Amino acid sequence: MPFFEHDGLNFHYLDKGSGAPFFFQHGLGGDVNQIFDLFQPPPGFRLLAFDSRAHGETRPLGDPDRISLAAFADDLRVLMDYLQIQRAIIGGISMGAAIAQNFVLRYPDRVMGLVLSRPAWVDRPHPENVAVFSEIARAIRQHGAERGREMFIQSERHREIRREFANTADSLLTQFNHPRAEETVVKLERIPNDAPNRDLSDLSKIRVPTLVLANRSDPIHPFAYGQILTRAIPHAEFKELTSKSVSLEHHEREVQQFIEEFLKRHFSNAE
Repeated sequence: MPFFEHDGLNFHYLDKGSGAPFFFQHGLGGDVNQIFDLFQPPPGFRLLAFDSRAHGETRPLGDPDRISLAAFADDLRVLMDYLQIQRAIIGGISMGAAIAQNFVLRYPDRVMGLVLSRPAWVDRPHPENVAVFSEIARAIRQHGAERGREMFIQSERHREIRREFANTADSLLTQFNHPRAEETVVKLERIPNDAPNRDLSDLSKIRVPTLVLANRSDPIHPFAYGQILTRAIPHAEFKELTSKSVSLEHHEREVQQFIEEFLKRHFSNAE
């Protein structure tokens, strides 16, 4: 498995295909497998992703104060430098979308395109939709991963989500299942209290082709957030995905289709 060293950590990353580089970052509690299981780079494109701090195979935990969206964006810049990639298409899912949003605002010269899939943040910390991750963190801190999982399953919060969004309820339980859940619980404490930026008007500065993906029936990734970001980013394109709770197969097929079409339309001759 390829790694790069930075800030006392060994960052795990994956790199597939050749052509125009597309960095696509995973969500909170995910890893590079989330990306490579979901999207395959079409001919002429190079797909890259790394395990953020406190995620996947990136070790050790490092300074807990560096568990932030801005630090994750800085790590992405370091990986680009390591691979000698000056400019790339930058994107992500959920937390990964927030990282990409932070990155394009702070390093605009390094970005030639932007993909924001199922955003969970707009421009303020600790939105209600991600508060559940803080509850999961408290359960792990107080009871450990195994017992914390049992107690979360019994909670009214989990029962409420499961009644309407079974797929989301199952996804939340995976936060307890990681072998390093207790070691890396800080990510569930700090990231929900962060934000990609603090002023929606900042997004008017984005000048690259942008694709925003969102779906309904998802309590963690509000459909309205995708609409808000699309309106705030000049000339952004918006595509509605089928919710996972309706059809996981359709959802995954549309992610591949919409991103692939966007990449080919704007960057077929870019390397």
